[in-house]
Amino acid sequence: MEHRSLPATLLVYFFALLLAVVILAPLAWLVLMSVFPAGQLTEKPLEWWPQTVDFSRYVFLLSQADNSAGAAFVSALLNSLKVATMASVMALVVAIPAAWAVSRMPQVGWSLSLVILTYMLPPVALSVPLFMGLAKLGMLNSVFGLALVYLSILAPFTTWLLKSGFDGIPKELEAAATMDGASLLQTLRIITLPLAMPVIATSALFAFLLAWDEFFYALLFTSDQRAKTLTVAIADLAGGRVSDYGLIATAGVLAALPPVIIGALLQRALISGLTSGGVKG
Repeated sequence: MEHRSLPATLLVYFFALLLAVVILAPLAWLVLMSVFPAGQLTEKPLEWWPQTVDFSRYVFLLSQADNSAGAAFVSALLNSLKVATMASVMALVVAIPAAWAVSRMPQVGWSLSLVILTYMLPPVALSVPLFMGLAKLGMLNSVFGLALVYLSILAPFTTWLLKSGFDGIPKELEAAATMDGASLLQTLRIITLPLAMPVIATSALFAFLLAWDEFFYALLFTSDQRAKTLTVAIADLAGGRVSDYGLIATAGVLAALPPVIIGALLQRALISGLTSGGVKG
């Protein structure tokens, strides 16, 4: 085991602490802003600790009164959950067989490179054909239509990520299963997919986060509470001439909770998928 000198150890802890401060300080300030009294946020000089803790904004945004701002926010929250979940599931359904095929048949790897090139295009370049396609199918301002649009974003990324995981699984295991009489589907179900589960979970998490945070297409293809997502709802809160910064911070805290909970539940799989990406030798 390597032994560091005291100065080296202190330097490591210093940079670790610095990284933690850089990452956590904005989040801590966001949470504090959400419970600041409204008047204290506009005082000069600004105080860094609330005189009293005010949870009224959380009650306001989570209220279910008809035609209230809280009802609109909760509706947008549920829409984001639906869209992100549907888009992530569809992306995995498309990406798993595609990634396996590209991993096991390198001669068709050009197809994945070609698809990933679409990431070079700005989203606005695809907005017109996507808008016309959704309009033709009658899916504008639709949760399912928005999930289909997100699929065009998520499928290339998840395919690329899953391919790296499949590359780490020895082909000999699949060959041995085939020699024992297993069909292709049985080999995938019994051998390949269980070994690739860490990277599949990692891909699912990243797909969910990408869909959860997307703003441009959600703004363009939705117009009311039937499909409006959380990112658009938060932008609406900040769109007035006089903004309640504490209310926007509260919306940000509530918007961060689902990804944080999902990330905590998938933490072990996430770490395993990012570090190994396949089986361990």
